Amino acid sequence: MAIAVLLVDDHEIVRRGLVQLLAQADDIAVVGQADSATAAIALAPRLKPDVAIIDVRLPDGDGVTVCREIRSLVQPSPACLMLTSYSDDEALFGAIMAGASGYMLKEVSGNDLVAAVRTLASGGSLLHAGVTSTVLQRLRGGPEEDPRYAALSPQERRILDLIAEGMTNRQIANRLFLAEKTVKNYVSSLLHKLGFDRRTEAGVYAARRRRTHPGTF
Repeated sequence: MAIAVLLVDDHEIVRRGLVQLLAQADDIAVVGQADSATAAIALAPRLKPDVAIIDVRLPDGDGVTVCREIRSLVQPSPACLMLTSYSDDEALFGAIMAGASGYMLKEVSGNDLVAAVRTLASGGSLLHAGVTSTVLQRLRGGPEEDPRYAALSPQERRILDLIAEGMTNRQIANRLFLAEKTVKNYVSSLLHKLGFDRRTEAGVYAARRRRTHPGTF
């Protein structure tokens, strides 16, 4: 059977180009297109794609959230290939934590993109070397001992750890036997204590701390 692909990009001309490119491969079929995060999350459970090619920046949200949500909603979870025009370290961290299998710049060649879809559909993963070098350097450096972390309650630390694993509030609530609203309140509190505006930033922080401070979660 052909590899079913869902395209998520708010630019029609980009989607058309991808459709034409992928149509040249006999083993790949574009089963749906979405121009927003909302549309993608609504379409994915019905289409059940094998691979979702997702723009990192969308008009009503971000591709990292779309990746996390559709992997939670669709079983078996589709492989997510994040496609972007920008080399964004924070987005790369977020994509990894959301379970994305690949992250590539839009300057990638058509042949490489087709190969990437096949790789992801077969269970493989890939990350563009150009957008990972700085991230890996930051991971090796690790954070200094941080008094902000000491201010977190034990429950907030547990939730922070689960955010680093790419879990949604709903998944965290199920894991810890809490109401989803309660988890949302904990997340707001820990973001405030850490001085972050986005959960992606908290996840990046936690992933780095896990590497440099093993056993502290």
